[in-house]
Amino acid sequence: MLKKSLSQLSSFYKSCTRVWRILKKPSKEEFQSIAKVSAIGILVIGFIGFLISLLLGQF
Repeated sequence: MLKKSLSQLSSFYKSCTRVWRILKKPSKEEFQSIAKVSAIGILVIGFIGFLISLLLGQF
């Protein structure tokens, strides 16, 4: 049981270090694009929720 847990933990650690080596800091343009798309997505989902609450009459 302990041996299996240590093996899984070791495997997880190796996966994390592999991902960490691949990571890079996004450029300013990339970050701004991601922020804009995320903000639009949040607004759209909020608006849909607002419309649903109006349609159901629970506003």
